[in-house]
Amino acid sequence: MNASKERFGQKDLKTLFKDAKRIVVAKGKRFEILDLKRGSPGPAALARLVLGPTGNLRAPAIRTGKTWVVGFNEDVYAETFGGLPA
Repeated sequence: MNASKERFGQKDLKTLFKDAKRIVVAKGKRFEILDLKRGSPGPAALARLVLGPTGNLRAPAIRTGKTWVVGFNEDVYAETFGGLPA
């Protein structure tokens, strides 16, 4: 998927995250982990977390297996992807 060519808004979230088991939402130094195996937030709550001010999916948004990482946090990337390139 190329976010510069394809936009994802609130109506796309259910389809986009349908197979996800976990969504990690990073905003600066803070992050929140959504364990979808235990339950999913409502559509409005999920949209508030993963959509930016334009109403599109926040960037970067990366899927690895059944985990999505939305937004950037260096610690989250290091844990999820095994570190950052120098």
